[in-house]
Amino acid sequence: MSADRETNHGMTSHDTTHTDIALLLADAADGVEIGIAPYDAVLRGGRRRKARRWAVATVTALALVGSAGSLAVAGLPGGDGGRGVRVATQAPMGEERHVYEPQQTELSRGTDEGEDWRVVISVWGPPRDKAEARKQLAAMTEYGIEAPAQPELSEVVGRTSYFVSLHYGTSRPRVLVFDTVEKWDHMAGKDIVFGALPLTKGGTLGPNRLAVGRVAKTAQQVKCTWSDGTSSVDLPKAAAGSPLKWFVCVGPKGAANRAAEVIQ
Repeated sequence: MSADRETNHGMTSHDTTHTDIALLLADAADGVEIGIAPYDAVLRGGRRRKARRWAVATVTALALVGSAGSLAVAGLPGGDGGRGVRVATQAPMGEERHVYEPQQTELSRGTDEGEDWRVVISVWGPPRDKAEARKQLAAMTEYGIEAPAQPELSEVVGRTSYFVSLHYGTSRPRVLVFDTVEKWDHMAGKDIVFGALPLTKGGTLGPNRLAVGRVAKTAQQVKCTWSDGTSSVDLPKAAAGSPLKWFVCVGPKGAANRAAEVIQ
């Protein structure tokens, strides 16, 4: 699927906020907090809490749209569904919890300027202690996840880490979005979070025609709007290890992303 074919990926929004920064800090608690690296923050619908990173590795436009205007923290699906007497079993090992090897899902692929590209999300399970965390960080390095994308030791214990990376030609994979979360954001209805950046080998020059984001698991279609007046529609995908769906849009040559929205 070529970059030109990506005209069936898209977004528009009724309440979109844009910011031209390479690193954004955000957290969802009694609302949403978006911060400008490294310290300044703008509070949206809630009080300031320890910042979470929603990072794009180049100048980017990030948008947050919620049907209720904010996102709240919600726990991961699961819990003890059993009743009655439980049989004692050995706790799952780090390998079984994907602590040292992530669950990976290809979100999109195409061809641009004669180069094949693909966008992949990697979800790493939460380490239980610092010993597991150290091994996880070493494994992340082997996967090509290094500073500034790689989190600190204190950030990964008990937290899930995820990375969305662009594989372009034979170049080293470039991390576009990363975060560590204790609990995933609760997203419902038309809630959407996305970033846009250039689709190039270096990733720093050109219009922001590659849009990547997450939506509620019930979302069926995302519409993207581009600076040349065209729009496109994408079908969000489920990603292993994540309770949310993810989408990738690519705009026409020379066009930049203007907006995104869940339309179904």
